[in-house]
Amino acid sequence: MKLENVDIELLEKKGITPGQLKEQLEMIAKGFPWLNIEAPATPGHGIAVLSPEAAAGSVKIWDEYRASGGSVLKMVPASGAASRMFKNVFAFINDHGKLSKDDFMKTFFDNIGKFAFFPMLNSACVRLYGKSALTLIDEKRYEDVARALVEKEGLNYGKLPKALLQFHKVIGDSRTSLEEHLAEGAQYAADKNGLVRVHFTVSEDHLPLVKLKVEEAAKVLALFYGVKYDISYSVQKPSTDTVAANMDNTPYREDGRLFFRPGGHGALIENLNDLDADVIFIKNIDNVVPDLHRPVTIQYKKVLGGTLVGVKKRADEYCRAIRQGKPTEQELDTMLKFMREVLCITHDEADRMTPEQKAEYIYSKLNRPFRVAGMVRNEGEPGGGPYLVYNQDGTVSPQILESTQINMADKAQKEMMANATHFNPVDLAVCTKDWTGKKFDLTKYVDKATGFISEKSREGVDIKALELPGLWNGAMSDWNTIFIEVPAETFNPVKTVNDLLRPVHQIG
Repeated sequence: MKLENVDIELLEKKGITPGQLKEQLEMIAKGFPWLNIEAPATPGHGIAVLSPEAAAGSVKIWDEYRASGGSVLKMVPASGAASRMFKNVFAFINDHGKLSKDDFMKTFFDNIGKFAFFPMLNSACVRLYGKSALTLIDEKRYEDVARALVEKEGLNYGKLPKALLQFHKVIGDSRTSLEEHLAEGAQYAADKNGLVRVHFTVSEDHLPLVKLKVEEAAKVLALFYGVKYDISYSVQKPSTDTVAANMDNTPYREDGRLFFRPGGHGALIENLNDLDADVIFIKNIDNVVPDLHRPVTIQYKKVLGGTLVGVKKRADEYCRAIRQGKPTEQELDTMLKFMREVLCITHDEADRMTPEQKAEYIYSKLNRPFRVAGMVRNEGEPGGGPYLVYNQDGTVSPQILESTQINMADKAQKEMMANATHFNPVDLAVCTKDWTGKKFDLTKYVDKATGFISEKSREGVDIKALELPGLWNGAMSDWNTIFIEVPAETFNPVKTVNDLLRPVHQIG
């Protein structure tokens, strides 16, 4: 394609080369290959189910690690707007507030006093309409209350990020999801000096508001939990945006200009790449609970962290032995056993390799970023899941896949997906440094062939959008991965406003 001057200027502004643009358009036209699954990861076959004693051992390792000066950081992807959370509320307004046929909104209004944001909503109703929310509901002015919640003149919850929404009540007050993450971090991520490092990825539009809220909240929470906070922020880099295309794969333009979209959460691998800590926890902004319901979450965060520290230490020892000595065949076989039994990495040719080939193979696999991922029993929640997948080099290793990466037309692959027992709640502890302590370049461990094409509507026009390999999917494809079963109580996402009515998000 011929680039106009306006195209070149836009690419330069975003930090995208003409070659990268060409590559993106080729990906859209060509599509992505299906991943080849060996089997779903299940208990005893890819997913570790820890005994109470083993879990307690991992917690002990984690607490000792922190006490000895371990470097910890908590990363929270928090850039998404809450518009999808209020999809039902917007539909209700567009239907002019007809409650008779809307069970979702009936539940919302019947329980409105249970929401942590109710006092603020009530004040907004008084300000806008001169009447309380309950009075308006008694008068069947449901639409007015809904507008006060989501529209700009009221609380503007439809446009704010989830990070700034009041999620939970506390005695005499309430907390946003952002504050709950700060509270959670204080309970498992404080270092030996009581410093809690938290990093939020936010949209550029919301950054000033988020910073203001954090500044206010951190002072209060630091006193409450007896810690100090070090908060940092980043925005998704413009260089990770992807070009949109027409349905015939030609570049889509608006007013003669190429149109770019955010490349999905996979773009955050760049943000993660910029962070410096020995252990980094990753969890989505909407998966938090109040203090009352948090003990299980804290326990299993420590389990993930302790497991990571223990396994990484062993892998580093093996890498050191290979690079600084000459391991015996028996020692190499011990390393291969560790890879098979702990990391679930298998290769049909491994046992037939020469000692020199074995050593290089083991080193190449162990000297990579590590992650320990919590997996929850599948009880019908949407989301990707854990699988054992064939890689290009002939190995089989654990991967987190989305349904879009699986060929549902292939009967055997479809059956494997149907037999999956767990799904991915996005609960990770990761290490991004090699055995010498040097940071990996995480962009080199992305499998670019694991993105996908989605179809969107833009100004009434159907377009194709290129989604980058997901942060915990293809962006971490070439990492070492350990799956651990975690209790369902650790997974409490808020996808709709009524999810906040679930007992786990209430304090009484």
